Amino acid sequence: MGDFRVKEVMTREVVRARRDTPFKEVARLLAEHRISGLPVVDDQEKVVGVISETDLLYHQVRQDPDRRHRRFHVPRPNRSARSAAAKAWARTAEQLMTRPAFIVAPEQHVTDAASMMDLHHVARLPVVDDEDRLVGIVTRGNLLKLFLRPDAEIGRDVVDRLVRGIDCPRYEVDAAVADGVVTLRGHLARRGDARLAARIAGQVDGVVAITDHLTYDSDGLRP
Repeated sequence: MGDFRVKEVMTREVVRARRDTPFKEVARLLAEHRISGLPVVDDQEKVVGVISETDLLYHQVRQDPDRRHRRFHVPRPNRSARSAAAKAWARTAEQLMTRPAFIVAPEQHVTDAASMMDLHHVARLPVVDDEDRLVGIVTRGNLLKLFLRPDAEIGRDVVDRLVRGIDCPRYEVDAAVADGVVTLRGHLARRGDARLAARIAGQVDGVVAITDHLTYDSDGLRP
């Protein structure tokens, strides 16, 4: 993932809850819109937390009448366990939500969003403006759509970036793309240029893998 910004892949029409949205209304919103989570906003549309399906499932665990008769290991209570216990009795979105919410800005690169999702083990990120007001949401599904870019579009993007990145004429490099796999061919002046070309191509949005058939004149590394 390279030049794409969050604003280019995010969903702009966002299903959201308010602090005082009842538990059942939150459940209805998730089911009706077939989503696995949503942000919670205040009266100024500023994001104050997020709710996932897991947060609602704590209620189901509490209501299981047979759970106390089963034998299982009970870990010592920690912050996460105490939070889960509190959510099991939640009545409103504010009591259900996880805070603080991990957020992202529209102008950030999609790589930033992907890294944040991976780091914090979340499936969605509310997108906020300069005043922290909700303007969209980006999900793992949004990011995966980048791999659906047409091969021809990816090929043009790769060549454009190579021409700029290694300062070479367009005729010196060729990028054939099949199912997202880029095959680089051409002859460059330096080994360093060939290495750099492969790295640049691999950063283009939608590229699945690189097959490098570039050749070069000398062993000199690029200054």
